[in-house]
Amino acid sequence: MERFVYADNSATTPIIKSVIDEMLPFLEVKFGNPSSLYSIGREAKRAVECARERVAACIGANPAEIFFTSGGSESDNWAIKEMAYYQMKKGKNHIITSNIEHHAVLHCVQTLAKRGFDVTYIKVNQNGIVDPIDVENAITDKTALVSIMYANNEIGTIQPVDDIGRICRARNVPFHTDAVQAVGHIKIDLSKQNIDMLSLSAHKFHGPKGVGALYVRKGIRINSFIDGGAQERGKRAGTENTAGIIAMAAAIEHACKDIESKSQKITDMRNRIISELLKIEKSRLNGDLDKRLPGNINMCFEGVEGESLILKLDMEGICASSGSACTSGSLDPSHVLLAIGLPHEIAHGSLRLSLSELNNQEDADYIIEKVPKVVSELRKMSPLWEKIKKGEKYYGV
Repeated sequence: MERFVYADNSATTPIIKSVIDEMLPFLEVKFGNPSSLYSIGREAKRAVECARERVAACIGANPAEIFFTSGGSESDNWAIKEMAYYQMKKGKNHIITSNIEHHAVLHCVQTLAKRGFDVTYIKVNQNGIVDPIDVENAITDKTALVSIMYANNEIGTIQPVDDIGRICRARNVPFHTDAVQAVGHIKIDLSKQNIDMLSLSAHKFHGPKGVGALYVRKGIRINSFIDGGAQERGKRAGTENTAGIIAMAAAIEHACKDIESKSQKITDMRNRIISELLKIEKSRLNGDLDKRLPGNINMCFEGVEGESLILKLDMEGICASSGSACTSGSLDPSHVLLAIGLPHEIAHGSLRLSLSELNNQEDADYIIEKVPKVVSELRKMSPLWEKIKKGEKYYGV
């Protein structure tokens, strides 16, 4: 192995040292339960509330609008299910989402559909973008909730959440966005956006796994999610993950500091890699080039199977994926790639590379060197590749 390059930051990110340094004291000496009345309990409580202020400040929210959770999936489940059940009491049983959402959202609405809710799935265009007009046309007087992700976890497309939010606010429909991939990577200012609920997760921006948050705009009524205690102002019971919460606050502050310059550096690397990999015969970029997360690269190479590509790149020291880490054990093709119009054969053969500020130009050089080499090796072993080159087998790439 010549070099190790971690390029799967959409799956998870390494914790940076400054975050670990803030987290460790709350595991070792400041370990008190924030609900306890003695000194180390009170100290933990103060630290949690300070972390709430820090997280809120980074996304333009009020501290009272931040509720700590175990991560993005819990935040999505809480926002969607409990808002739906709250709205159902008012006779509203219609939910709008898109057909490229993360499974934490899709499985939520599928569960709700079994419990009497009607669900409208907004289709995306060939670049994976939702048209706000389609959302507006789908809203009825029965609509309980709209949930459209901020940015896609597979193809990196950034959705027009500002426009969707304005439509929802005008129609008095709560709007939730899964921003797990967006927070810490692009600037978000909830004080200027019509977003009612937003999900985020620390391990996507160099914080620890197992901690996240749900933003709930002041004035939005939502049911409690976990019963059993008064934590999180009675909305989410359970002893707080103090060390994780502190670490998340440190991580989001680091991520949001100079976010524009960091994003530009990552975008420049991303565009260089895309440009070089598109020189590979019968390759294609999935998703919109401009309305895209800074570090996201999602490509298909005709005649290559995605799992083989990932394993061969791993042997070269490159960590990548072929889609969402949450569905890595599935043999089904990516629902996102199918939604943008790719046939099953191509959707099975995707490569997702996702960069962070910890990557550098040497990493980019190595990816540019090794991906074409691996694609070529796999094509030599493929019984389909010669037919594809001759035009006998054409999948539309």
